[in-house]
Amino acid sequence: MRRLRIGDLEIGEGLPCLVVAEIGLNHNGSSGLAIKLVEQAALCGVNAVKLQKRSVDRLLAPEALEARYSGPNAYGATYGEHRRALELPDAAWPRLKALAESLGLLFFASSWDGPSVDFLEALGVPCHKLPSACLTDSLLVDYAAQKGKPLILSTGMSTMEEVRAAIRVAGRHHQQLILLQCTSCYPAAPGDLNLRVMDTYRRVFPWAVQGYSGHETGLAPSLAAVALGACLVE
Repeated sequence: MRRLRIGDLEIGEGLPCLVVAEIGLNHNGSSGLAIKLVEQAALCGVNAVKLQKRSVDRLLAPEALEARYSGPNAYGATYGEHRRALELPDAAWPRLKALAESLGLLFFASSWDGPSVDFLEALGVPCHKLPSACLTDSLLVDYAAQKGKPLILSTGMSTMEEVRAAIRVAGRHHQQLILLQCTSCYPAAPGDLNLRVMDTYRRVFPWAVQGYSGHETGLAPSLAAVALGACLVE
């Protein structure tokens, strides 16, 4: 049976699906809005909330940081200013984690770089998550796996060989892996979701727990994913 523990919750085959509310950056850099989103997620009955953590100046080239950025949804005059504005202040994270846990929720985030992994590890998250865009960053996969905690990997945009390569890297340290089928379109069309990829992952990586990261509108695909054996959905 493919099972593992994230915090106090055991997930895997034959157990209730772990439902993750993806807050992401929808707080728009506002600690107050982030608090409201966590509270609303708890009212919806999810098991966990997940944010995203980036080191903007490490991830973007100087040309991208300094590029002019305008429009109704811009949070700064340059793309760097815009991206920095969307990040929560470091001091907000312990308060959000404490709030989530007081509401009975697991709290973690997607890391986009090594310093973010370190930040979240120091915060005491129960697992680490890497987004689809980072699956081919073997150094980051290796670094996150070294922490020894369950590692959640989204696999959008990736070939099967790229998924295999990431799992080989993570497997140097442990096999507490959760693979999420994901279609990296916003929103993703139902015909592009291919939930049967989970069957392939289950066959090829029998030690890994399978799940689904949905980018579509509506709940039907997530319900279908659970019916097909997803042990975690976000």
